[in-house]
Amino acid sequence: MGIELVLIFSVAVVVYTYAGYPLLAFVLSRWFGRPIHRSDITPRVSVIIAAYNEERDVARKIENTLALDYPRDKLEIVVASDCSTDHTDEIVTGYSECGVLLHRLPERLGKSVAQNHAAKVSVGDVLVFSDATTMYEPAALRKIVRSFADPQVGCVAGDLVYIDPGATAVGRGCRSYWSYEKLLKRSESRLGSLIGVSGCLYAVRRSSFSPIQLDMSSDFVIASEIHQQGLRTVYDQDAVSFEETNGRGRDEFQMRVRVIEQTMSALHRYSELLDPRRHGLFAFQMISHKVLRYSLPLFLIAAFISSMLLMEASNLYRLVFFVQALFYATALAGWRCERMGLRLGPLSLPYYFALANAASLAGFLKFVRGEAHLTWEPLRENNNEESKNQIAVGTNNLLRGQS
Repeated sequence: MGIELVLIFSVAVVVYTYAGYPLLAFVLSRWFGRPIHRSDITPRVSVIIAAYNEERDVARKIENTLALDYPRDKLEIVVASDCSTDHTDEIVTGYSECGVLLHRLPERLGKSVAQNHAAKVSVGDVLVFSDATTMYEPAALRKIVRSFADPQVGCVAGDLVYIDPGATAVGRGCRSYWSYEKLLKRSESRLGSLIGVSGCLYAVRRSSFSPIQLDMSSDFVIASEIHQQGLRTVYDQDAVSFEETNGRGRDEFQMRVRVIEQTMSALHRYSELLDPRRHGLFAFQMISHKVLRYSLPLFLIAAFISSMLLMEASNLYRLVFFVQALFYATALAGWRCERMGLRLGPLSLPYYFALANAASLAGFLKFVRGEAHLTWEPLRENNNEESKNQIAVGTNNLLRGQS
């Protein structure tokens, strides 16, 4: 009976995390959703671009930012170079006559510290944080600042559209996963507040911005900081940005391990926010969306082992075990096909699911061992003109499709 309870509980947690909670959040947001007052305002904006060895993309990023549909006299661009060792700083300096400010850190301490330093030297009433590889739709700034007309809003998350120029298995899996995440973000935003944002495009009131600890993931921590001030973090799907997916499984795995490890550190640091008695819906969202999501590998392992031990007890348990075994075999086949350079097709989804959960387990183990990841190494698979052209074509096609 004990093993049966382990199996039932483990399966229930997996189903709730991936299906039950999103459905519940959607229903609650429809019943108890809080409106957001938006208006076409144009406050002073500082776009802060975090960069480490971004010589391939930083010029294109600056050109994209300079071309945004926003009053030029109210737009400031600050590139925070985390001690880049390539030609990033020289490229940025070449745009000084356009008003672009290079802020180079005295020592390399990671992305969050670079953003903290840039925020101190910036002058905008609204701080917009971006990565050097992220391209913005022309109206992105106008869209993302309009929610600050609501005094209860302290942070706004934009929409991220992933582009997969190589049509890779990892890219397909990432785009499917992110589409699922965006549906959940819409519900959480209507319900009250997001619990995290995409680091590619999010905006914060200067008066609400707090420096982020160097071992924290700023795009997750910022929502907690905003909540502690009694303000909301909301989602604006009309503020659109574009980013290229990773093309290789190992790159995606390394990126996710780093993010998950830092998020777990943040959950530990902000553990008081997990108390529903004090933080209500925000705590409920944190537990359901993050704590349970990153704990799923443990429940998946428990479900697999317990169902294997119960195989002889009934045909139902035997079926549950074989369904899991088939799924993981499919994921393994996807991994082998990727290593062989073969197209995965439908295999990309179970492969990405297994990759994401393996990264969660690895991130958890690194966190338990105290292996803090303080700096970030941008993963740049291609450095050729053909790759850049593919990304540009994909971005333009998406923009035309939205117009």
